[in-house]
Amino acid sequence: MNVKQLLPLALLGAIWMAGCQSGSKQYEFQGQVLDKNPATQELTVKHGDIPGFMPAMTMAYTVKDPNNFQNVKAGDVIAAKVVAAKGGTEYWLENVRITDESGRKTAKGGSVHRLDVGDQVPDLALINQDGKTFSLSDFKGKAVLLTFIYTRCPVPTFCPRLSGQFAKIQDDLSHAPDDFSKTHLITISFDPKYDTPPVLRKYGLAYLDNNPTGFSHWDFASTNASDLKKLADAFGLEYFEEDNQISHTMDIVLISPEGKVVKYWGTKWTTPELEAALRQQAKSAPAPAQGRAQRKAG
Repeated sequence: MNVKQLLPLALLGAIWMAGCQSGSKQYEFQGQVLDKNPATQELTVKHGDIPGFMPAMTMAYTVKDPNNFQNVKAGDVIAAKVVAAKGGTEYWLENVRITDESGRKTAKGGSVHRLDVGDQVPDLALINQDGKTFSLSDFKGKAVLLTFIYTRCPVPTFCPRLSGQFAKIQDDLSHAPDDFSKTHLITISFDPKYDTPPVLRKYGLAYLDNNPTGFSHWDFASTNASDLKKLADAFGLEYFEEDNQISHTMDIVLISPEGKVVKYWGTKWTTPELEAALRQQAKSAPAPAQGRAQRKAG
């Protein structure tokens, strides 16, 4: 989500008004493909302003037609229709046309190979909102839902949407003690230079109704640039720093109590779907042991 400038209030209003109308809207779309991810059938595209929908940015778009997707290569300049539904929370490209192939020779291309379902997740050091170091292995025995954001993200249908829906899951699980004790939420920033523990704590509290006890079940974390790259590669996340903003793909990962990848979600997901999958994994989790599972948040 590389936004050249903060979304003006009028544009935000237009996006949210679209959600109040039935059906979907189509917009003319032009941009250059920076990467292609066959696993998710997504193109990461740097594009100009889309009047009435969003400003210039770089982000991932699903191409629903597999034949249409297959023909495009990294470096291509494309024209297409971007279809937006549900107030911009769902969007995809249709009728993708290649208008210039000359950029293929210099394009980096080639998405990283993310972990397959059933693979063990990496065990790298993370620092949470309280400045405490932890790793994913600390949650063995629990089902974990993990995602990536950055706190300065200005687009409401991206990072704020993710955090808001994780907050809904957090609240729902808090009313189901057994599932709550066997699950955990983790939000990782890919902006470690800005998203320090104090910044993440303030951000997290905004989604926890200013109740710090919620941190016992939901960590907001960052790591060093090198380990962040390793995590991003492992989970197939793509991100680019540009013009003091960060372009990135959307990535949610469900991790089993054994510490293995269960499922990925990109731009297509619903909160009930995420919550149901997390609860299902929790059924195979053992009773929580004393220790981190019972830690206090302050």
